[in-house]
Parts: sequence; structure tokens; C-alpha cells
Amino acid sequence: MRALWRPAAVGVAAVCSIVSAAGIEDGEKRSGFDFMTPETQALQSDDMSNPGMLWVLQGEQLWQQTEGRADVACAGCHGDASQTMRGVAARYPAFDEATERPIDLAGRVSSCRAERQQAEPLAPESDALLALTTYVAHQSRGMPITPATDARLAPFRDNGRRLFQSRIGQLELSCASCHDDNWGKRLGGSAIPQAHPTGYPLYRLEWQTVGSLQRRLRNCMIGVRAEPFAFGAAELVDLELHLTERASGMLVETPAVRP
Repeated sequence: MRALWRPAAVGVAAVCSIVSAAGIEDGEKRSGFDFMTPETQALQSDDMSNPGMLWVLQGEQLWQQTEGRADVACAGCHGDASQTMRGVAARYPAFDEATERPIDLAGRVSSCRAERQQAEPLAPESDALLALTTYVAHQSRGMPITPATDARLAPFRDNGRRLFQSRIGQLELSCASCHDDNWGKRLGGSAIPQAHPTGYPLYRLEWQTVGSLQRRLRNCMIGVRAEPFAFGAAELVDLELHLTERASGMLVETPAVRP
């Protein structure tokens, strides 16, 4: 994984403190959108210019498309997504009865495809999975993030908080070192945001495509020279659960645009 480490991370240790952070007060919470240049903000705000909308349109098509041995579409069970999916993404990750642990929105799309459509699973970060997840999440745009309150999620949320605070990698930095202690400063020419997952899946100009929160988390781990968790790993879902709690009350922006 060292060969994949980005040169911009060379200055991470010099910029980010390794002191444990107490978190961000509600009155100081800011979306990553607020740290973007006016040009990037304009790109996100205009649906005709926002490249992430291409995945929303693809997801809309896939929503209506029959799949698998059951020969049923998402719409066959869920109907009009603009009605039935409104607010769903704002409540994920949620507790999954089958696995007895949290599941994120992409995981729910995948499990529904396997169980209800009896179709082959979609690969992590595949265009189809990203499109469906982006389309569903887009139906909640403008709604406040309302983390699931199921008490069974508590130990997983606690683990996500622990992971967020844990120093990792050769640079011995935690997520909190940058996103709690040094937000608003600059690293490698880019502003350090507060790590609120308000716009995922989102379009990154660096990627030239839409990507998931898990992809971003893995990138950060590589940046501090740590071995990243595999896509779909329980640790990544626990981290997302904690990050969603941090972003409680903030508005869903999917698909957001970032550098």
C-alpha cells in the first residue's frame, strides 16, 4: 500500500496535531461545502453542471430495470423513489436484523438486490452500485441527517468513535487530529473540512467520478501510511455510523462536489 500513498500527505504530520480532540460544538458545525472555492460551490449548486447528477440519472434508470431470477425492479417493490425513499438516506447506517450489526445505504442496496431480486451482487465502487446509492440518497437532499436511535447500534457507534480518535499508520495520526483539531487550515493546498458525511456518494474532481464515503476513508488511511480496511469492512461502517452522529441535523447534499 505504500506505493499508493499520495505525496500530499508528506506535510500531514507538520500540520495536524496528534492531541486527542474533544469534537466540534454544534454551533461550529460546517459542511465541507463551506470550505470549497466559489467555483466548486457553483458546480455543486447547479444540477445542470453538477457531474454527480449523471449518476443520479443512471440510478433512476436502474431503479426501473428488472433484475435477477425474480425479474423484479427496485420500483416493483418500492414504487416512486421520490416518495418512498424520501428521508431514507438521512437515517443510515441502520441496524440490520440479518447480520445483527449496522449496515450502510450501499450495503442495504446490495442486500436488497441479492434477497429480493435474486441477482448477482454489485461490486464495491461499481458504477451501478454508486448510481443506485446516489439516486436513493438524492431523494433526501435538503433533509436533516437524523441518525438511527436503535439502542443496538450503541456499541458499534462507540467503536466508530474509538476508531476516529485512534492514531494509526506511520504518521501516527487520527481522523480527529485533522478534522477536529485543525479544520479550516490548509493541507497540500486544500482546506481541511470537519469530516461531516453530508454529500455521499459525491463527485470528487480528483477522482473524476462519483465515489463512496468508504473510498474517501480508505484514501485518508493511505494518506497517513496506514493499511486501509477493505471495502465493506465492519470498521468502515462503524466509522460512518459515528460520522453520521457527528453530522446530526446537517442537511443532506447528495451528490456533493469536492476537489
